[in-house]
Amino acid sequence: MPDAAPEAAPDFTARRSVRTALLATAGVSMLAGLYAALLLVVDREPTAAQRLPDVHGILMVLGFLGTLVALERSVALRQRWAYAAPLALGLGGLALVVPIPLMVGRLLLILGCALAMAVLVHLWRRQEDDPTATQILGAAMALGAAILWTRLDVVDLLPWLVGYIALTIAAERVELARLTMPPHAGRLLLAIGAAVLMTAALTLLWPSVGTRAFGLLTLGLVAWLARSDVARRTIRSTGLPRFSAAALLCGYVWLAVAGVVWVVGGMPRALAAYDTVVHATFLGFAMSMVMAHAPVIFPSVLRRPLPYRSAMWIPLVLLQIGLIVRIGLGDGLGLEGPWQIGAVLNVVALLAFAGTAAWSARSGQRARSAGGRS
Repeated sequence: MPDAAPEAAPDFTARRSVRTALLATAGVSMLAGLYAALLLVVDREPTAAQRLPDVHGILMVLGFLGTLVALERSVALRQRWAYAAPLALGLGGLALVVPIPLMVGRLLLILGCALAMAVLVHLWRRQEDDPTATQILGAAMALGAAILWTRLDVVDLLPWLVGYIALTIAAERVELARLTMPPHAGRLLLAIGAAVLMTAALTLLWPSVGTRAFGLLTLGLVAWLARSDVARRTIRSTGLPRFSAAALLCGYVWLAVAGVVWVVGGMPRALAAYDTVVHATFLGFAMSMVMAHAPVIFPSVLRRPLPYRSAMWIPLVLLQIGLIVRIGLGDGLGLEGPWQIGAVLNVVALLAFAGTAAWSARSGQRARSAGGRS
């Protein structure tokens, strides 16, 4: 008898309502993080009794961005269990906000990072590509940060959190721009990713040497990405390609600013240096990249169109102006007023981006429904 046909791999796509609910948990983490940011505008050094400002960084990186990344990868895997990763990260972010023991949120974030890493391993097994392997290294850094947060302060975890975001986004760029990048781009990115992970570990043993090496690697990664990215050409086009290119190039500039601070000052323990590294990376780089990719990534997650609108330039420009005022005048010159103005502009920019994206998605859905009826 002929051999039986192999079983087809399970194909599961969560209902839109499930994906929307998971996205909503990320949104709650973002809103709580922005509220914490406003509290820090009032008092940059809150007392230990104020819990929300203390968890602000982890809430935005793992609770918000981590949930978004895990959800997008879970949709790509198309297996039911994969959605446990964004669920755990989303619940972990919520647990940091509500009045329950902080350890509950920490454990949920650890679980979510471990599950997100498992999802990426399964995705890598499909085609064994280098960008996905690099994302696995990034997920390992997120997991390391979540575990270390049970014992260390966030400032000591910065290389791990920065490495997670930088490697994840860099891998996305190589994956999306595969046709325009050199054939060896994935292999080179994987080597850089391994070096980033090793230097992050080095910062725990020899902070002065490790952080400067980490900064040099960050600058090298930015220079390579900016040189190879198609955004240098599409910035001259119009519409969505030009908007995305502008957001990408702005993101590269801000990550380079963070890299320079690492190289010059080592571990950023001074308040101004810490604020510069954190917000140049997680606002200037990460959020600029989210804005650049939103019209492409969000429709794949929610199965709804997110048409480009010229209004999307408003939050992008507000974000850049806020960071220039906050970092250039506030942190750079030690001026409290500009720092506060820049911080408020950053909050307004993210809220404006969320509102613009929701409006664009809703209007796009209406247009598609009207076209279907016609």
